[in-house]
Amino acid sequence: MEGKVTTEQTVLDQVRSEIDDYNAVVESARAAVDAEHNMTLKEALKRYPQAVGWSVLLSAAIIMEGFDVVLINNFYALPQFAEKYGEPLGDGKYTITAAWQAGLSNGAQVGEIIGLMLNGWASERFGYRKTMIAALTMMICAIFIPFFAQNIQTLLAGEILQGIPWGVFQTLTTAYAAEISPVALRPYLTAYVNICWVIGQLIASGVLRAVLGWDSQWAYRVPFALQWVWPVPILVGCIFAPESPWWQVRKGYLSEARRTVKRLNKGATEEQIEGSVSLMIHTNAIEKSISAGTSYWDCFKGIDLRRTEIASGAWAIQNLCGSAFMGYSTFFLEQAGLPTEHAFDLSIGQYAIGMCGTAFSWYLMNHFGRRTLYLAGLIGMVTFLIVIGGMGFISTSNTGAQWAIGALLLCYTALYDGTVGPVCYCLVAEISSTRLRAKTVVIARIAYNIFGIINAVIMPYFLNAKELNWGAKTGLFWAGMCFLCLIWTYFRCPEPRGRTYGELDVLFENKVSARKFSSTVVDQFAGHGDGTPSPQGEYESEKEKMSHVEDKPVYSHLEY
Repeated sequence: MEGKVTTEQTVLDQVRSEIDDYNAVVESARAAVDAEHNMTLKEALKRYPQAVGWSVLLSAAIIMEGFDVVLINNFYALPQFAEKYGEPLGDGKYTITAAWQAGLSNGAQVGEIIGLMLNGWASERFGYRKTMIAALTMMICAIFIPFFAQNIQTLLAGEILQGIPWGVFQTLTTAYAAEISPVALRPYLTAYVNICWVIGQLIASGVLRAVLGWDSQWAYRVPFALQWVWPVPILVGCIFAPESPWWQVRKGYLSEARRTVKRLNKGATEEQIEGSVSLMIHTNAIEKSISAGTSYWDCFKGIDLRRTEIASGAWAIQNLCGSAFMGYSTFFLEQAGLPTEHAFDLSIGQYAIGMCGTAFSWYLMNHFGRRTLYLAGLIGMVTFLIVIGGMGFISTSNTGAQWAIGALLLCYTALYDGTVGPVCYCLVAEISSTRLRAKTVVIARIAYNIFGIINAVIMPYFLNAKELNWGAKTGLFWAGMCFLCLIWTYFRCPEPRGRTYGELDVLFENKVSARKFSSTVVDQFAGHGDGTPSPQGEYESEKEKMSHVEDKPVYSHLEY
């Protein structure tokens, strides 16, 4: 009898210990949430300078992709490039055939899809830092292929192989920025990825303008070689970069997560460090209670299906709202009589406008939120596209109309890069659950790439004089597509501004309408029952049916 009493007492002591441990996690996590909500941008920059620095460094990898996109598409008009890889026209000139243009332009995107799939698996298996190091190493090797390519087939192989690490960069940098920064810095660091893309395009335009007069093979080989400038310093930096603390918590490396948080959070007390890690533990527990899996298939199950749809829709809109039209402003200005060199200079100005627009979006996101900017941007773009399409009915011999079309496309660029362009990166990074973030972002980017490939095929068909030859009237087609994007955004795209990842989990679990995300009161720590942990020490979920009205709290359903 005595032994039985002793055993019961031991079990009771263990249960009490578990209760104390879980209560401590909850209280510590609650304090961390309050601190995140109250943190200003100035305070966040002061406390997380390393998070900003490491995120900016890794995001710089996107510059290479933006650089190559402009590079390869403009090489088709470069006489030296066409003579090396094209076919003779019979009048002493050379050209890259339409089939090979489509192949080279889409080859990189095919490689990117492969890289995206690999990243979704590798980043969760090996961590963000090791995956990034491997991708950068491959990038350094892959650049040798286009640099030394003696025929167009080898050049295509090089584009595909370069696309694989680009696919890794596209999503890993966004997810990394989202996981090492507090709520106050999240929109700035994720939107910065879009600035890196525009920086790459701007640099490529400048380089191409500089080599325009070179009469040798170096006119295209030097731009290829300049791609080596980026991966080496980024690779060196990645060796010393911290791993994502969220990934470390998911893998159970709690002591490493504490050290990472201490490293990222300058001057943090032990209590603050413990609070940040406790919040990650609590959020991970919520997501495990909702969906235990971390595979690609889990992205299409339960509430994660909705999150995958939103992330994919937000990124697909970048290619469905008429952005493929932006690069044709110089085309219309050339029709207005502007010399090719000056039209090329104007394209540099266009990318500079894009950079300014993205920087301005930081201010707009902080004051208006993601959903509002998406809606406002799409409304403005529909308007611009309708006007551009209407002007397409005016004769192309009317130089004034062509100038107006080119100017409106520049305005469209500024609006796009101030709203949909950068805001998309914030939405995709924030909407996905922390356990499935890498894979959700990968799926979303694949959706973007698929529509990008379609755009690359249909745009020449719309504009080619031997095909539809719609010219500016193509704006009406894109206005219709942009309007459909607007409708989807209104009904399906929620507002994640100012929410912790745990609060977003609760909102999705309770199936809160996208239009009520910003007004619904959330408490991710309010559970049900007596607060006793389950015998296995795991968090359990309890479904609750409830009607969602404004100002009615939504609670998490974890039992401790």
